[in-house]
Amino acid sequence: MTIRAGRLRRTLLAAGVALAVVLPVSGAARPEIPAPAPASLGRVTAPKLTAAYEANRANAAEAARMAERYGARGRAAELRAMASPGRRFLAFDGRGAGRTAEVFGDLAGADRVAVLVPGSDTSLDAYDRFRSGALALRAKLGPGAAVVAWLGYETPGTLSPAVLTTGRADEAAPALRSFVRRLHDVNARARISLLCHSYGSVVCASAASGPRGRDLDVTDIALYGSPGTGVDRAADLDTRARIWAGRGADDWITDVPHHSVGLFGTTVGFGADPVSRGFGARVFAAGSGGHSDYLTPGSVALDSLARIVRGEDPEAGHA
Repeated sequence: MTIRAGRLRRTLLAAGVALAVVLPVSGAARPEIPAPAPASLGRVTAPKLTAAYEANRANAAEAARMAERYGARGRAAELRAMASPGRRFLAFDGRGAGRTAEVFGDLAGADRVAVLVPGSDTSLDAYDRFRSGALALRAKLGPGAAVVAWLGYETPGTLSPAVLTTGRADEAAPALRSFVRRLHDVNARARISLLCHSYGSVVCASAASGPRGRDLDVTDIALYGSPGTGVDRAADLDTRARIWAGRGADDWITDVPHHSVGLFGTTVGFGADPVSRGFGARVFAAGSGGHSDYLTPGSVALDSLARIVRGEDPEAGHA
């Protein structure tokens, strides 16, 4: 890259964060919809799974009633759906934007467990796409595997300063490490993979970094549609997991400058491109899709991610 091109990318990054700072964020001043505190579950093991699922469905039902009384009909409808028989949540909190961990498949009996970590603008009010991706992955994996849709942190808005820094990711990292430990409590023999989309890749990298990075007991970490991770090389992550990266040919994240700069007293941007040769991840084929297409049924990216979860080598991509 020429010096001129590098300066242009840094200028675009600075302009992007400045724009995010001055643009109003839709819904930022919206009053919080009331909801009950999460159910008190204690340590959940395999014999206690059914009781945990029932307690979380009951909590979702009460949250739906409170949202209905408040006049938030859209939220109430989503919560009623979550409270329906057959839905299984290992964790549920209907307050604020919402935090959940929905299980697809037999968590206690699975040999492989995939944990989906979402990116920006994922919440109870925008949950269906996230859930659809989890269902598609579960169908692709087949018997012997379970999928968990982990909405365990407050995701940043796409048009917000938070989406350009590691702040939300650093706050989420301890929760993700704790959740993985909870999965091992339920199923000690399962091999766990983290599939991390967009800003979720920043969350996964933060969880795998620093003095507590080795506490993240997973076999694979797959980064897709990633703006960067906050580290320059995969080797900088303190984890024994295999690190994968993939990006669809039509993903707009390609045009995000892969730099980090000091701006307004904080570090903006996430550094090296995870699919670049210098980053050192195992690059997998992600097909021709866009930023929201990685878990689309029949896609190359979905096939690659399923292979990673199964412990197989996906078709190689191009760094």
